[in-house]
Amino acid sequence: MIESILSDILGIEEYRVRGFLRRRVISRIGEIKGAELYRFEKDGSGYEQGTVVVLGDEPRIIRGYPKIRRALLLERTLERHFELVPELAVEEKMNGYNVRICMIENELVALTRGGFPCPYTTHKAKKQINEEFFRDHPDLVLCAEAVGPENPYVPKDIYGVKSLDFFVFDIMREDLRIPVKEKIELCESYGIKMARLFGFFRRDQASEEIKRIVRELGREGREGVVIKDPEMLVEPLKYTSSESNCSDLSYGFRFYSDYAVHFFLSRVIREAFQSFEFGEDEEERRKRAERIGKSILEPMVETIERVSKGERIAERITLRVDSPDIIIEFQKHLRRMGIDASFGEIREENGEYLVEMFRYYNSTTDKTKAILEGRTWS
Repeated sequence: MIESILSDILGIEEYRVRGFLRRRVISRIGEIKGAELYRFEKDGSGYEQGTVVVLGDEPRIIRGYPKIRRALLLERTLERHFELVPELAVEEKMNGYNVRICMIENELVALTRGGFPCPYTTHKAKKQINEEFFRDHPDLVLCAEAVGPENPYVPKDIYGVKSLDFFVFDIMREDLRIPVKEKIELCESYGIKMARLFGFFRRDQASEEIKRIVRELGREGREGVVIKDPEMLVEPLKYTSSESNCSDLSYGFRFYSDYAVHFFLSRVIREAFQSFEFGEDEEERRKRAERIGKSILEPMVETIERVSKGERIAERITLRVDSPDIIIEFQKHLRRMGIDASFGEIREENGEYLVEMFRYYNSTTDKTKAILEGRTWS
């Protein structure tokens, strides 16, 4: 029985596993080379959402990537959170999607944060990641940010990437993340790209250095930083630029009915605390308020205008692959994830295959259309 097998591998009582399967805390997601894959759809019994259990010749658990908490006030939070850590590592937080790259049954696979093997991401990872790394270290998992304009989830054209590339920010061994310097040495040894390291800073000086770095990143339209204990014994924190917060607001309000209220409110709250900590004068605060206001109003009005003309709200993304079969597999993957998308005609260009993907935001389209027809907000 599958309950007994999962119980033995996970170290969880069989009756709990049975309950997890019934409530879809754990669910089967397919197989790779005959090995069955199960994933945690939510946290359970100490396992993170996105944890994948591989039932192959050598059963394996690939832990989900834990959520990183956010600092809203730098100086006070760093002193409290990293109280026993004298020096902090500061790395760039890149704006893409979180993937775990690993070997499953001798096959390189890229798992999304939710624990799904993504055909498109896996195809790209096989082209970008040196597989010698996994032949030498089969027990390790590369945690990377997938970024670039041909990104099916978070397209961004700010990193000088032509299509889609991977930047490692952590390496996991079971449920532990290895120290920062060990990660750097391993990645450099195998030519694997990493998220930028800005340096190591004394804890009592780190907040001012981070403010400087974040202002610079904001001017470049980049997201922010992750602040780490170099030994990775204390959980890291993240901190984002004002420009990134406003970019997120602009993106979210374009599809306003498809995002939860918390998505919007949390970013406005970040802006308020950052304005306070940066000690902004009246003029600086006015500029920040204008930036926030434009991020909210302009994309939403554009959406209303488009729906009023009969358009269906969608995001258009170009994907580039080596084989049309990958597009077909990716379409199946999106359907399994419940994402409504369509694809244009596949065209060949310089030995590669390109296709336009349209991701639809139906709740925003339907809500806007209803209001334009005179219905009330509910």
